[in-house]
Amino acid sequence: MARIEIYSTAVCPYCVAAKNFLAERGQTFEEHRIDRDPARRDEMLRRSNQRRTVPQIFIDDVHVGGFDDLVALDRAGRLAPMLAGEGGR
Repeated sequence: MARIEIYSTAVCPYCVAAKNFLAERGQTFEEHRIDRDPARRDEMLRRSNQRRTVPQIFIDDVHVGGFDDLVALDRAGRLAPMLAGEGGR
């Protein structure tokens, strides 16, 4: 199973949607709350090439992007292989 990380905040509806989307597919994830930990925000910015919006999602250290990007990967048939640990984007 792939390692999934989500950088989020408490009041972000797209963060909730991304977490629900993954949970509906039986996926577990590690959530990093950038509103509670400024160091995590800096980490998110570094890892995501300075993207400031949340969520920022990583699967096995591959930057997926936000919720819309996650859904687009799923619709294109490329998310399932990533979740199975079969490589990057």
